[in-house]
Amino acid sequence: MSYDPPQPPSYLSYPWQPPPPEPPRPLRTPPRDPLGQHSDLRVLRSAYRWQRRTATLTALGYFTLFLALSAFAPQVMTRTVTDGVPAGLLLALLQLPVTWLAIALYEHTARRHVDPLADRIRKQAELDVRRGAAR
Repeated sequence: MSYDPPQPPSYLSYPWQPPPPEPPRPLRTPPRDPLGQHSDLRVLRSAYRWQRRTATLTALGYFTLFLALSAFAPQVMTRTVTDGVPAGLLLALLQLPVTWLAIALYEHTARRHVDPLADRIRKQAELDVRRGAAR
């Protein structure tokens, strides 16, 4: 006794009819890497890292220089610059403008480099969510 596997049912009314047309396939965009592996995120992280380092080294670098001069070069700090104003006082007063410079540098690099990248990634993520919801 031989076993014949079951045949799929024929949905054609007449055997001489052509098979029904296949439904059209939806147009799809080519698959992309998931957003977490996207190269734009790496670029954004490195731009943000550069931005933090630049602003931090500007403010803390100046303050560290001021502390080092105070501890290891008191003759420089006590030297009179103009009209009896010691160099140490002048350098201490310059700490505030240097901090403002660090903040301005941080804002400038954020607007110029980091924010456009973040906006582009945010828009891409919104598109990914919409595509995922449409499926």
